[in-house]
Amino acid sequence: MAVAAFVIGFLALGAAVAYVAFWGGPSGAREAYLTRGRRGFRIVIPIIYVGLGIAIPAIVLADGNSAKGEGGSLASQAGNSKFNKGKNLFRQACWSCHTLKAAGAQGVTGPNLDEIGTLSEQRVLNAIRIGGTGDGRMPSMLLTGDDAKAVAYYVSQVAGR
Repeated sequence: MAVAAFVIGFLALGAAVAYVAFWGGPSGAREAYLTRGRRGFRIVIPIIYVGLGIAIPAIVLADGNSAKGEGGSLASQAGNSKFNKGKNLFRQACWSCHTLKAAGAQGVTGPNLDEIGTLSEQRVLNAIRIGGTGDGRMPSMLLTGDDAKAVAYYVSQVAGR
């Protein structure tokens, strides 16, 4: 659904650019719209702009947390509230450093969470508490309390899948 909205948006944007180009640039297009445009045309152009500016971003954002993962078998599974909270927190605090296929994360400094073996909730919680392996590359206590538990739950559910 989001891909279709994205493609439709670019097609509409391309049509708008072509219209501007055929009428001699922005000032020519504005003049044609105001003086030579038919009534239907004057209605369609604002609808296209509203669609590009509001509807398409709304569709893409609404579909953002609907699946457990970005691709593969997890893309067709929905998560519970703790899972979704952990996913959002992972994207805020862990995304830039760690690689995790289900989150679409391709970090560069932290380990690839899909390849470091079995990740239980407790193992992830310990890593969050002490800062990874304790070598100073990851800040300790980056998340605490329920936030840390939600991220640990999320990572333990999707890592390596």
